[in-house]
Amino acid sequence: MGHDLATLGWLTMIRYFPDLEQGSDAWLAARCGLLTASEMKLIIRSDKLIYDLNDDEKAHIYEIASQRITGYTEQQFISFDMQRGNEDELRAKIIYNEKVTAIEECGFITNDNFGFTLGYSPDFLVGEDGLGECKSRRQKWQFETIALRRVPAEFVIQIQTGLLVSGRQWLDFLSYCGGMKMMILRVYPDSRIQNAIISAAGVFERNVQRVIERYKEALNDGNLDFFDTERVVEKDITLL
Repeated sequence: MGHDLATLGWLTMIRYFPDLEQGSDAWLAARCGLLTASEMKLIIRSDKLIYDLNDDEKAHIYEIASQRITGYTEQQFISFDMQRGNEDELRAKIIYNEKVTAIEECGFITNDNFGFTLGYSPDFLVGEDGLGECKSRRQKWQFETIALRRVPAEFVIQIQTGLLVSGRQWLDFLSYCGGMKMMILRVYPDSRIQNAIISAAGVFERNVQRVIERYKEALNDGNLDFFDTERVVEKDITLL
């Protein structure tokens, strides 16, 4: 069970789940049916900061809606890049913990301040004010990130969503590539980006509610026949 971060103000709507192991069944259950920071890029254009009508957005609407109806998150295979990313994240956190400051693990955070719930799985927490996000990079992209000295565009929305959900004051972005320098860049909340995230998430939530209503109407359509089925879960599939 999570616990309230604070007892006063908007932080009372933020819940931390420090004991959830990321990737576990309990973690998947906590995320089930929620729009999370890692998926926010599917619904908002980072260049124009507007809600993005695209195939990924449409698919994610139905994915989240189906999770809310069934209470089930489908399993996914872990690719080589994803496995490398998990291992590099551990290496990056060890360096940060030893060279910078002590970190604290936390499986999941939710925020209910917006009329709906947003979720975020931080890579680590720092004290009361900070958190961290680790990214495993291929050599060419690590070189570019260091040369440009900024967070790559593909991670900006996720990072700002993480800061928004957690209510924390800063996030250390760790860019890691084995054999190269690990870069740490501190990022602060950006109200312009976060307002766009809240707006897009609100549109997404309304779209999810709309397709859920359509689904329920279809179940009551006398012209259609429905039969119960049994879910078969392959035990050897690696979870994302």
